[in-house]
Amino acid sequence: MKILVIGSGGREHALAWRLAQSPRVSHVFLSPGNDGAAQEEGVHCVPVQGIDAWLDLARREQVAFTVVGPEAPVAAGIVNRFRDAGQAIFGPTLEAAELEISKDYAKRFMHRHGIPTAHFSTFEDPALAHAHLEQVGAPIVIKADGLAAGKGVVVAQTLEEAHHAVDAMLGGGLGEAGRRVVIEEFLTGEEASFIVMAEGEQVLPLATSQDHKRLRDHDEGPNTGGMGAYSPAPVITPTLHGRIMREIIQPTLQGMLQEGRPYTGFLYAGLMISPQGTIKVLEYNCRLGDPETQPLLMRLKTDLVDLIEAALEGRLRNAVADWDRRPALGVVLAAPGYPEHPVAGSPITGLDTSLPDTHLFHAGTRREGKQWVTQGGRVLCVTALGDTLKAARHQAYEQIQLLHFDGMQYRQDIGWRALKPHAPSKPE
Repeated sequence: MKILVIGSGGREHALAWRLAQSPRVSHVFLSPGNDGAAQEEGVHCVPVQGIDAWLDLARREQVAFTVVGPEAPVAAGIVNRFRDAGQAIFGPTLEAAELEISKDYAKRFMHRHGIPTAHFSTFEDPALAHAHLEQVGAPIVIKADGLAAGKGVVVAQTLEEAHHAVDAMLGGGLGEAGRRVVIEEFLTGEEASFIVMAEGEQVLPLATSQDHKRLRDHDEGPNTGGMGAYSPAPVITPTLHGRIMREIIQPTLQGMLQEGRPYTGFLYAGLMISPQGTIKVLEYNCRLGDPETQPLLMRLKTDLVDLIEAALEGRLRNAVADWDRRPALGVVLAAPGYPEHPVAGSPITGLDTSLPDTHLFHAGTRREGKQWVTQGGRVLCVTALGDTLKAARHQAYEQIQLLHFDGMQYRQDIGWRALKPHAPSKPE
């Protein structure tokens, strides 16, 4: 069996790596892929871009199915095109992906279907947006309506920050993605990532996870695409898990069916869980999270091919995912200047040494002869398993000590929420 994975980041490296471990799979084509993923046994990177090229690749290699990693191809309609061409593909249609493509649509969808989320207002007129900010005050959250590659959310602690964010977005700083802004109330609590596989109303929840969005320790600095993650997330107790399925996931999938947009693919609900136990949806992503995917797939014991086939064939309600009892934790190593202006081209050393129960997932690397160099903002996700979360954390940071590139940025407190109150400010 041959499989095609679309994408080039750490999430797609992890997907290709896990799919290639299936005894039923001979080739996993990753396109456009990256040089690090190409080192995996059974993974073959095909550096082409665009739906036409990917469709041609799927036909030529007679792949059993395609898995879409990032949001951009989904927003370009890849699932619709593949289905029209009779090619099996796991991911949401353009219509279903509106949950991520438009923050305004997602908020109004949740309001229509009684799914708990923060209060919000949407603006295209800067004057009205600024007047609203003066009325509601800060802290406040400003979101670009469209896809902005992880750069479309500003958590403004002051009115000055909020006004600046509105000016930047509506002033064209994010292009078409910032043509409209969603201004919503600031929520307090603990964030968690709840990811499921879905097909219509059929759903299989994956293991719980939690990521770290801020660049620096103690959740300081700008928001990023994610600086690390771990699984499971203790904040999601069995009771909360049941509530999330009843109050959020099932109403979401039922709502999509009612609106004529049946959902197939990975669905990610970013949640805020208050100290009182209230659950609200911060955002939807129509894909696996990155870097949550890396620790999740380190823990997955069930053949991922079987799970995706069950979804594509309408058998997801009978599928069962088995998870390694050991926690997993991943730490992102980012280039200097990330997230605003990452610097590429720095030599990377230490990639040839791997500790037990660790894996290096490449996102922004390039091989030049025998030398590895950085290429992109998030460079690597160092991921480890351990008998406890503390042990997994220790192993990941031990692996990081073997790696180096100039200006390497990483947080030293990944997992601190789960380890509190005993989490040290720096790794052991």
